[in-house]
Amino acid sequence: MELYLHIPFCVRKCLYCDFLSAPAESGTIEKYVRRLCEEMSCYEDACRGYEVESVFIGGGTPSILTEQQICSVMEAAGEHFRIRRDAEITMECNPGTLTGSKADAMRSSGINRISLGLQSSDNRELEKLGRIHTWETFLCSYETAKKSGFQNINIDLMSALPGQTAESWEKTLTDVLQLHPAHISAYSLIIEEGTPFYDRYAKEDELRRRGGRPTLLPGEEEEREMYVRTKELLGQAGYHRYEISNYALDGFECRHNTGYWRRKNYLGLGLGSASLMENTRFRNTADLNSYLNHPFCHEDREILQPEDQMEEFMFLGLRMMQGVSRAVFENEFGVPIESVYGSALERLASQGLLTLQKDRIFLTERGIDISNYVFTEFLQ
Repeated sequence: MELYLHIPFCVRKCLYCDFLSAPAESGTIEKYVRRLCEEMSCYEDACRGYEVESVFIGGGTPSILTEQQICSVMEAAGEHFRIRRDAEITMECNPGTLTGSKADAMRSSGINRISLGLQSSDNRELEKLGRIHTWETFLCSYETAKKSGFQNINIDLMSALPGQTAESWEKTLTDVLQLHPAHISAYSLIIEEGTPFYDRYAKEDELRRRGGRPTLLPGEEEEREMYVRTKELLGQAGYHRYEISNYALDGFECRHNTGYWRRKNYLGLGLGSASLMENTRFRNTADLNSYLNHPFCHEDREILQPEDQMEEFMFLGLRMMQGVSRAVFENEFGVPIESVYGSALERLASQGLLTLQKDRIFLTERGIDISNYVFTEFLQ
């Protein structure tokens, strides 16, 4: 199984962010950490038969925690779960919140992978996003992580930003490649309802998606150019694309996220965290007061039927460049993949969107470009 631990606190909410996160005072954060450790203890017996292959501490901004709080979380995880000695253990960090003492505490407590949220190396673009850091702040945080001994570092980037051009995006890619991180995640901005960005840019985003000419966001053609240059520059620098938005040096693919795409068991703990255990989905409350002061309970509990499992197998597995395996599908569900999705596979292959090989089925380059359309073909 995999373990996800949610830290829902940040210094300041970014203008595009719809994640379950918000600023909080130190007393609330301390109470939350104690509560998270208590929640972990509740699963000790139920998870005794599982080995934890990866741990991901996400947020929010987990690096907002103090050194002692980081150690407390990791000690509780080690006490209540059987974590493999070679487990990948990731902590998300925001530039400007990572100090040398925190990085040392992370290393000493067993964390072996850092994910740094940069988004852009252009300070004007960062300011428009509402980020708390500059490019120079990021460089200090990156160097801090390296000095503490972290070799497995991911950098998050975001394209199609307000005011961004293909040239400024290419400069961000070039700046990051000079650092030679182990992993790069490159996502396109999504305007999410309920965020300040939605109020500002929703109409522009709709115009862009219809092929119009927005004035505040990059147009469709410029966004396409950013996408193409990402593949080209990262490929030339030795990063292989193993998932639609993720690139890694050999051996540094994110094992935790790969587990999601392969539908491994994962237990999510902390405010609003979702879980998938033995084909049952459930989540924690998203109300902070309830989480801190009431008995732990699950919401939206759903036992996935075989049809649901098959759908997830297809649209999650096809996110990866190696696609899905016919043999694994038949072993998991007891029927050949063609008996369920034969017509969809043939149709998508004839449209040049899927490649059908002896065992593997994966997206073509054109299929990657319109992957959301491909995925809908497997939804009943």
